[in-house]
Amino acid sequence: MLTGYVEKILKARVYDVAIETPLDLMPRLSKRMDNQILIKREDLQSVFSFKLRGAYNRMSHLTEAERKQGVVAASAGNHAQGVALAASKMGISAIIVMPITTPPIKVEAVRMLGADITLHGNSYDEAFDYAKQVSADEGRVFIHPYDDPLVIAGQGTIAMEIMRQHPDPVYAVFIPVGGGGLLGGMAAYIKAIWPEIKIIAVEPADAASLKAALDAGERVKLDQVGLFADGTAVRQVGEEPFRIAQKTVDHVVTVETDEICAAIMDVFDDTRSIAEPSGALSIAGAKKYIQQNGLHDKTMVVINSGANMNFDRLRHVAERAEIGERREVLFAATIDEQPGSFQRFCKTLADRGITEFNYRYADKQQAQVFVGVRMSGREEERQILFENLTHAGYQWIDFTDNEMAKLHVRYMVGGHAPQAENERLIRFEFPERPGALLRFLTHIGQRWNISLFHYRNHGAAYGRVLVGIQVAPEFNEEFQAFLDNLGYVHWLETDNPAYDLFLK
Repeated sequence: MLTGYVEKILKARVYDVAIETPLDLMPRLSKRMDNQILIKREDLQSVFSFKLRGAYNRMSHLTEAERKQGVVAASAGNHAQGVALAASKMGISAIIVMPITTPPIKVEAVRMLGADITLHGNSYDEAFDYAKQVSADEGRVFIHPYDDPLVIAGQGTIAMEIMRQHPDPVYAVFIPVGGGGLLGGMAAYIKAIWPEIKIIAVEPADAASLKAALDAGERVKLDQVGLFADGTAVRQVGEEPFRIAQKTVDHVVTVETDEICAAIMDVFDDTRSIAEPSGALSIAGAKKYIQQNGLHDKTMVVINSGANMNFDRLRHVAERAEIGERREVLFAATIDEQPGSFQRFCKTLADRGITEFNYRYADKQQAQVFVGVRMSGREEERQILFENLTHAGYQWIDFTDNEMAKLHVRYMVGGHAPQAENERLIRFEFPERPGALLRFLTHIGQRWNISLFHYRNHGAAYGRVLVGIQVAPEFNEEFQAFLDNLGYVHWLETDNPAYDLFLK
């Protein structure tokens, strides 16, 4: 079975549209993980993903009559671009059915390649069913994104290139899995040539259809899948890829959204390119597998399978990457509601960088603060932080793995506080450097009670803080003199309508 695929891969017609992508060292990640990690740059293809290989190889085998009828495909984006490019190259009519949830950047890319687009359904499965109906109604050839031997063979040419580019056997190859076409082609070729190389499949934890199938001994359909890694959001692994996987896959690693975001950051740090979530999947899996198994001095290959990332999704990625790398801890703490308590609390955090500090006055005795602290990534450092807080008498709750806190609550700390009498709202700006927030609080001193505080480090040159301070009318002149002598750029926001509507 595997040798049959080797022959198909060697004969695959992909280089009319695809390039042989480089296999590059990831120097920073390799040093950090103490293993040599090589990245296959499929994001450098003309459609920014590997999918054109399988699509073109399949369509190059169409008969003349089939070409006249045209083709139809269902895709969340990358396969769609491959089919559209192949159709344009061959002069074939193509209809692409895409889920309504497909990122606009992928829809526009397909449209620019000249294919007709139909947006249908909220998932790949609904788009798939509709595309099959179009095929039956119009006689068009359905180009499957992964469950077709010719598509699988086209994707397998990536493994052929890797084996040529790195003639010595590597320890493991990490392959992202959605429907399984890429895994099927690469695993069949690698295991036929170098059976000792480990094949590690990587899936999003919320779309792990291959793992579920291997555990059950048969293909199963997941009730639902997460859409963050939209390129691999498939409820059921393909029949043919699953058949190959049963004979070739050594291990399956599942990764969380935060771990994928951290891997996107790793790719950027080493290549200055931005992988889409599914494109960074195998990098996240390699990091997790190395850490779980304590591996050192091994050579691994990962696949950057795509770079079709919507720009606005970068906000979410940047927000979650540090947590995924375990370099940020989020927690809530209870402190005394009195002047100087913020400063004393920050001193307990020692010299650690504070990434976030949110608070709103609610009670005369106690204050609840939402805090982010930068970490080195070592688990023992996190434990030391919480031990120090406990020793100092603070109650705390770790929110680092609390999805609701990360997605919503951190942005909702606030609200009206009519009990915060004589409140002044001031927006400050100060040079951002380690310890800057503590110095800021030290300058404010213990003279005034802070009733609102919002700070988030976004990596800019300046830190921006919104502060509510309670000042009785008889101390107006003293407070103004305090602001003048403080030395920080500031704006008085007490009359801002946003304050009146949501915070006062």
